[in-house]
Amino acid sequence: LYNTIQAALAGAERVFEVLDERPELDEASDQQPPPFKGEVRFDHIEFGYRPDVTTIRDMSLEAKPGDLIALVGPTGAGKTTIVNLLTRFYELRRGSIFIDGTDLRRLPKATLRRELGIVLQDTFLFSDSVLENIRYGRLEASDEEVMEAARLAEADAFIRLLPHGYQTRLAERGANLSQGQRQLLAIARTILADPAILILDEATSSVDTRTEARIQKALLRLMRGRTSFVIAHRLSTIREATQILGIKDGAIIEQGTHDQPLGQHGFYEHLYRSQFRGVAT
Repeated sequence: LYNTIQAALAGAERVFEVLDERPELDEASDQQPPPFKGEVRFDHIEFGYRPDVTTIRDMSLEAKPGDLIALVGPTGAGKTTIVNLLTRFYELRRGSIFIDGTDLRRLPKATLRRELGIVLQDTFLFSDSVLENIRYGRLEASDEEVMEAARLAEADAFIRLLPHGYQTRLAERGANLSQGQRQLLAIARTILADPAILILDEATSSVDTRTEARIQKALLRLMRGRTSFVIAHRLSTIREATQILGIKDGAIIEQGTHDQPLGQHGFYEHLYRSQFRGVAT
């Protein structure tokens, strides 16, 4: 009984921490902006998760509509932090981020996030049918639109092999699907949402080579015509990138197309040679 009481007290402390948390205030204008074109600009931004630690240091970059921006660098370099700032999951310490010339802080968060599509390494799926899990990308979509998104995402073939096809009910977090199948459903969901800006965070890092080829094909279809930010350790996703940014210690240390960073004898060249030329990491 004493152990049960101690566990209950620990849980209660965490519950009250959540209850005492002050809600975020969205001070943006209620005015709805026109549809996003996808131009993104980081203007000397700085950020830290703690006041005494700087994670992102005086970073500036620009992406034109339709550009593919690849972020490469060691673990902890700040790649995921950059996309967290773009989605306004955290607020900047200094500097500004602009979309189509408008400061993010002037955009309602709901409006901003409707224009962002995110495919992560770990896909969250609900205990519901395959059809409804894809429809979560755009709740008002028809069944035909959902199935078309699945076809574009290379997911239709495996869905039709499930016991009840699109009506197959998924286990908690999609446990009755493989990692690759979960990723294809996430891509279908994002295609259905039709975002202006796409964020891919290690979207193919946990799948086998054959499944990766299918996911790559779906991703290329998804990225067409959209401004995309890609975080990847496998370079097959990013060789055609408009810009490749080498990130280290929260700063851009290399920048250019695929061929340009290869000549700088830095992190990107080391990563490329280790994966494509058999050099040990």
